[in-house]
Amino acid sequence: MNSTIAQEKRRSCLGKVYLVGAGPGDPGLMTLKGKGLLQCADVVIYDALVSPPILEMINPYAEKIDAGKRMGRHSLLQEETTQLIIEKAQTEAIVVRLKGGDPFIFGRGGEEMEDLVNAGVPVEVVPGITSGIAAPAYAGIPLTHRNYSSSVTFVTGHESAGKYRPAINWQAIAHGSETIVIYMGVHNLPYIIEQLQLAGKSLETPIALVRWGTRPEQEELIGTLETIVEQVEQTGFSAPAIAVIGAVVNMHSILSYCRPS
Repeated sequence: MNSTIAQEKRRSCLGKVYLVGAGPGDPGLMTLKGKGLLQCADVVIYDALVSPPILEMINPYAEKIDAGKRMGRHSLLQEETTQLIIEKAQTEAIVVRLKGGDPFIFGRGGEEMEDLVNAGVPVEVVPGITSGIAAPAYAGIPLTHRNYSSSVTFVTGHESAGKYRPAINWQAIAHGSETIVIYMGVHNLPYIIEQLQLAGKSLETPIALVRWGTRPEQEELIGTLETIVEQVEQTGFSAPAIAVIGAVVNMHSILSYCRPS
C-alpha cells in the first residue's frame, strides 16, 4: 500500500476537528455555524476567556475540557493541548477546539491547525468575531471614521519568547495607521507607550482600555498616552482588556450611550 493510500485510510478513521471562534463574550455574537457545532460535539476543548453563556451552548452529553491559559496561570502547555486534540480525534467524531474571539487573530489557531494537518487530522476553521473589533464597538468607538481614521493596525502587546522576530517595530506601528488596536497590552502598557512616544507619537493622543468587552461587566478607561498609566495604577484596571489608540476614541463620549443591551 503506497503512502498516499495509507494516509487517506488513516484520515477516514479519524474524527474531524473544528477550530471554532467563540467571539468576545456576548453569546449573541456567536456564529450560527459555531453554535451548531457546539450542540452536536462529542468533545469540546475550550479556552479560559470563553464566556459561561457560550459554554452553556455545548451538547450536555459532550466531554468538556478546560485548556485555558491566562497570564501566570497555564492549564495546559500549547504542545499538550495540540496532542490532546489529536488524541480526541482518534476516538470521537466531532471535536471542537473552542477559542475566544477568532482562532486566527492572536489565538494560536494557525499553529494548532498546522500541527493537526501535519498529523493527518481532518480540520476546519470556523471564524469568530474578534475582541479588537467588538469591544470598541460596544464602547462606542468606531475603529474607522471618515473624519478621524481610514486605517487600522492590530498588534499584540504580549510577545512570546522565541518568536519569528525579536520585537515589534513600534516605530512602524506608530506611524502606520491612524487607529491602533493592541491585544493583551495592559501588562506591558508602560513599555508600549514609551516606545510609541520614542517613535514620535504625541502624548496627547487619546487611548481607551476596554475590559471584558461585550460582556455585562464591560468597563472602559479613557485617557491619553500621557495619563493612562497613572490612571491604570489609581483604578486597579487590569486584564483582560484591549487598547484603542487614536482620534476615534473621542467618539466614546458621544456613542457610548448606544451600547447594545
